[in-house]
Amino acid sequence: MDFSIRAANVEDCKDIARMIVVSRHVRTYLEQDGFSKNPFFHGIIAEVPEQLRTKDGHTKVGYALYFYSYSSWAGRAIYMEDLYVMPEFRGKGIGKALMSKVAQLGLAAGCNQLNFTVLDWNKSSRDFYMSQGCCDVTTSMGYHCMRCEGEALQHLAQP
Repeated sequence: MDFSIRAANVEDCKDIARMIVVSRHVRTYLEQDGFSKNPFFHGIIAEVPEQLRTKDGHTKVGYALYFYSYSSWAGRAIYMEDLYVMPEFRGKGIGKALMSKVAQLGLAAGCNQLNFTVLDWNKSSRDFYMSQGCCDVTTSMGYHCMRCEGEALQHLAQP
């Protein structure tokens, strides 16, 4: 399949939001948080030529969002927040190319880990990641994914 992978730009936020299936106000967050002077994340886009566009006229058919992080045990790491390919374009190498590009960017930045989470019910994605040489560290590392948000975060921030 003919497609290209490129760095996302602010004009891509509308299409990223479409693929995330989010409200318009999240699009504003994408624009502010990913394309400001000090972005919180970076993104890449998978795009097909016009002749392969979707029935709705879209040429942007996948994306990955990522950011750099740090492990006190392993040093520099890259975290892939999202990897998405529209259903009709799956199985054509686009997801692999997006993930490969995130790995390349991480290695170029001196990272030695690519970290991400996947929902436990998403067996097809888990199988795909395992086929790429990834491993599930849930049991072996003993990690639990924790979160503090909303009122609890406000409370925690109090001195």
